[in-house]
Amino acid sequence: MIEVSYATLFFALLVLWAPGVMLLAPKLKRFHKIFIAFAVLGVICLLGYLFNLWHYLGRPPFRTLGETRLWYAFLLTLAGLGVYAYYRLAWFLSYSLAMSLLFLFINFRHQEVFDKTLMPALQSPWFIPHVVVYIEAYALLAAATLVALRAFLKKDLMGSENIQIADRLVRLGYAFLMMGLVFGAWWAKEAWGHYWTWDPKETWALITWLCYLIYLHVRYYYSERTNIAYAFLLISFLILLVAWFGVNYLPNANLSVHTYGAS
Repeated sequence: MIEVSYATLFFALLVLWAPGVMLLAPKLKRFHKIFIAFAVLGVICLLGYLFNLWHYLGRPPFRTLGETRLWYAFLLTLAGLGVYAYYRLAWFLSYSLAMSLLFLFINFRHQEVFDKTLMPALQSPWFIPHVVVYIEAYALLAAATLVALRAFLKKDLMGSENIQIADRLVRLGYAFLMMGLVFGAWWAKEAWGHYWTWDPKETWALITWLCYLIYLHVRYYYSERTNIAYAFLLISFLILLVAWFGVNYLPNANLSVHTYGAS
C-alpha cells in the first residue's frame, strides 16, 4: 500500500515540478508565477507525505539512504525557492527541481526504502541529528554546485554574483557538514564504542570535509581565481556523492558498518 502511495506522490510531483524545469525558456517567462506556485504546492505535498511516512513507519524517516533522498529532494527544492525569492534566479530553481526529481525517481525504482526493518545501531538517538544535519549540508552544497555548473555551462567563470552566492551556500553547508561529523562520532561511540574507526564511509566523509575546507581557503587566499573555485566545487560534490552512497559500491564496502544505507 505504501508503495502505491509513493508512486502517486512521484507522478504528482512530476506533474507539478516538471513545468518548473522549463523556467529557463525565455518564451515561458509569463508563466513563471504559475510554475512557482506548482513548485510550492509540490513542496507541501512532499512534506505531507514525509509526515505520513513517519506515521506509517512508527519512527522518523531518516534512517535509510532512500528516506534521506526524500528529505534531500524536499530541502533542495526549498533551497531553490529561497534563492529564487531572494535573488530571482529562475535557472537555479529550475536546476534544483530537476535534481530533486532525479532523486525521487531513484526512490521510485527502489521502493524497498519503505522497509521498517532496522539494525540496532540505527536506533541510537544520536543517529537522527547526525542524518538531519548531513541532509541539510548536502542540499546546500548541491545548491552551490548548481551555481558552479551554471557558470561552466554559460562560460561565466569570472562573474562576481554567482561566486558570492556559492560562497554563502558553501559556508552554511560546511557548518552543517562539521556538525554531521561531530554527531556521527558521538553516535559511533554509543553504537560501536569508538568515535572513529576509519570505516570507508567515515574516511570519505573526512575527504569531503577536507575538499570543502580547501575550497574555503582557495576563496580566501585566491579570491580572484573564481575558475579554480568553481572546479573545486564540482570535484568536491562528486566526492560528496561517493561519501553519500557511492561508498556502498566500492570493493571494500563489505567492511563498512554503514552498508545498511544501500537501500
